[in-house]
Amino acid sequence: MRPIYIQIIIFLTILGTNTANAQLTEFQSMYFQNQYIINPAMAGFDKGLNLNVGYQRQWDPVPGNPVIMNATVDYNSGDRVGLGLKASSDKAGLINRTRILGTYAYHLPISGKDQKLNFGLSLGVNFANLDYDKIIGNQDDPTLQNFNEGGTLDGDFGISYTSKLLTIQAALPNLNSLLFEKDNDIKKYADIPIFYSAISYKIYLSNRENDFNIEPMVAYRGIKGYKDILDVGARFNMPENHINLSAFYHSNEVFSTSLGIAVDQFGFFLSYSNYVGNTGAYANNTFEFGLSYRFLD
Repeated sequence: MRPIYIQIIIFLTILGTNTANAQLTEFQSMYFQNQYIINPAMAGFDKGLNLNVGYQRQWDPVPGNPVIMNATVDYNSGDRVGLGLKASSDKAGLINRTRILGTYAYHLPISGKDQKLNFGLSLGVNFANLDYDKIIGNQDDPTLQNFNEGGTLDGDFGISYTSKLLTIQAALPNLNSLLFEKDNDIKKYADIPIFYSAISYKIYLSNRENDFNIEPMVAYRGIKGYKDILDVGARFNMPENHINLSAFYHSNEVFSTSLGIAVDQFGFFLSYSNYVGNTGAYANNTFEFGLSYRFLD
């Protein structure tokens, strides 16, 4: 039995490094395109029904590469309540993780034009399991069988202040990992975000509101089992051309650029992240694309 234990330990050690870096990259669309991904307070922020899907993987194909996907649906009928549903899938080597959460958000108008305090709570389940078809060895080994324990309760909580120009937000994603320790060390295979905060301010470059504008952002992520990460960047918006461009530098030595295109109700998002530091020696660059559709507004 010893060889199978050695293989598992070596595999999970290597996998944990690559998976952590994939998750620490995060979806670039969470900063501007779809803030509901990271903060439930942003669900149903605008009137209408919003559909979003996203996909991220490493640029160079390698067997067992991390692949993460997400899908969100959020709705606001025009009142103060926003409802949402989000699902995410994270696959890396043998390990698959799936989260499905429902969201309730409340958007409270306050004094001043377009100013709101937003609160959101997501609750659902988190599944983690092994892909037994990829295991070389004894699949009946208790170490492997004990990994699949079914779903665990999980959730996210977030708040934000929004106005026409300023957005300030904070969120506690992955509440299960924040509040509870795992007894089974194998399930600590990756470092995940447990705190997110961000501030952004929109600057118009002319007197016309529908003209070019730039929106700088500074974000801070707390990571369990890893050093915290600072994200600094900005988005350049060209509303009349239906295009936006953004760039970020992340303190875990990652540089990201993104392109967004909106045509009527449809939106398209493409991003590329480059590991510019020593991390690039063992983590490939990643690309991401997303699609969105908005209606009933």
